[in-house]
Amino acid sequence: MRDAAIVVGDPTVRNRLRTLLPSSRRPRPLPQGRTLFTPGASQSRQSLEHRSATSLLWLHQLPSWVLPVLAVALLVAGFAIKGWGGAIAFCGLAVVLAWLAAISWPRLSASGRLLRLVVVGAVLAGGIYSGFAR
Repeated sequence: MRDAAIVVGDPTVRNRLRTLLPSSRRPRPLPQGRTLFTPGASQSRQSLEHRSATSLLWLHQLPSWVLPVLAVALLVAGFAIKGWGGAIAFCGLAVVLAWLAAISWPRLSASGRLLRLVVVGAVLAGGIYSGFAR
C-alpha cells in the first residue's frame, strides 16, 4: 500500500475541497499542521484515517454550528420518540460520537479518552433503554 498523506497546503487537497463545495462559498482554511494522518500509525489506524479523510474535510467545510445542532437534534429525538425510533436516534448519535472519538484517539489524554468512552456508553445506554421501554 502506498504511504500517502494529505499535506496541508497541497493542491490536491484544495482540488478535493472544490469538488465537495459549491463554488459560491469560500472554503474554510485547514487547521495548522503538516498532515491529517498520524505518523507511524498501525495499518488499521491508517485505514481508518484514510477512509475518514474525505468525510472530515467535508465536515470541516460546513458551518461550525451544523454538527452540534445535529447532535442536539438526535439527542432530543431520542428522548422525545419512544420505542425503536428513539433508540435509532440515540444509536445514530453514538455512532457519530464514537467515530469522532476514534479519529481523535491518539491525541487525547487518558481523561479525554475516558470521558469519550463514558459519553458514548451513556448514549448507547439511552438507546437501549428507549428501545425496550414501553
